[in-house]
Amino acid sequence: MNVTKPVIGFSCGDINGIGIEIIVKALSDTRLHELCTPVVFASNKVINFYKKSIPDVNFSYQATRELDRLSPKQVTIFSCWEEEVAITPGQLNETGGQYAIKSLLAATEALKNKQIDALVTAPIHKKNVYSDAFPYTGHTPFLKAFFNVPDVAMLMTADNLKVALLTEHVPVGEVAKHITREAIISKLKIVNQSLKQDFGIDKPKIAVLGLNPHAGDEGLIGKEEEEIIKPAIKEAKQQHDVFCFGPYSSDAFFARGQYEKFDAVLAMYHDQGLIPFKSLAIGDEVNYTAGLPVIRTSPDHGTAFDIAGKGKADETSLRASIFAAIDIFRTRNGYAEARSNPMKRRSAALLARAVDEKLQEE
Repeated sequence: MNVTKPVIGFSCGDINGIGIEIIVKALSDTRLHELCTPVVFASNKVINFYKKSIPDVNFSYQATRELDRLSPKQVTIFSCWEEEVAITPGQLNETGGQYAIKSLLAATEALKNKQIDALVTAPIHKKNVYSDAFPYTGHTPFLKAFFNVPDVAMLMTADNLKVALLTEHVPVGEVAKHITREAIISKLKIVNQSLKQDFGIDKPKIAVLGLNPHAGDEGLIGKEEEEIIKPAIKEAKQQHDVFCFGPYSSDAFFARGQYEKFDAVLAMYHDQGLIPFKSLAIGDEVNYTAGLPVIRTSPDHGTAFDIAGKGKADETSLRASIFAAIDIFRTRNGYAEARSNPMKRRSAALLARAVDEKLQEE
């Protein structure tokens, strides 16, 4: 695989949502082919269905069942299924979820086998993918299980703000029981390492938000800050070399622009982090899964059934997800190269050119 031009895979998402439409729109810009080799995990029949709904877009591709036959100057459709599928844009049904999972499983298997360098996932709908066969509330927990890692972090990124979540798709009434010292330390370590190896920040500075109003007011409004969050921050600093601070009252923290002083923010729950992120983020917004041995990005929106199949979907966030995957791939390679043993590299190079010497016995 080419270090400067990675192979980027795309799972198609719910086939009744906007996923395939935004993939077609984004990849129709052939300038992207100078930066990456795109592979879409779907079927050419589904691609053609949505291609017809946006006739002003010039999208060409080759279809294959072999990932070792990729064209560096053309989009490749990896055929995950051959059968006819009923496509009903805008409808939430079992078919949409079933084929979204087929695409996702094929793409993650290719990612695991290093046949692609990074994965960009189009949106799925949690209700029609969740089952005994797929017992996950979204891409993030699935990828954690698939790659068998102890923990990952959902990290929303933009030009001016990065927000990670301690808890993701958890009912608000159950959030507090998930706030533990171990969980906070784990997320802080993941985000800290990701900021270094994936975003090139040598000494990341991370803010931690409180759970309760006014960050608990020193125990008057809830005990979590005093008993759990503060000790976790202290331990992360002293024992894990994480440059972290807090807990901060989330309303004042964002309203007063304190987030501008930090490289990332760890929020305690979904809306606490995502409402300010989506309100304040500048530039294109991307969802990144930190903590995986592989690279996965996605747009920051859902299936948008209300506009599916109408040619109205905006591909901006997907395009940003592609650029983010390429950038992270390059940064990771640079990080690994910079930290590999320089003496070992030099010795190997010298030995390759060396000529055997005959030692004379005295």
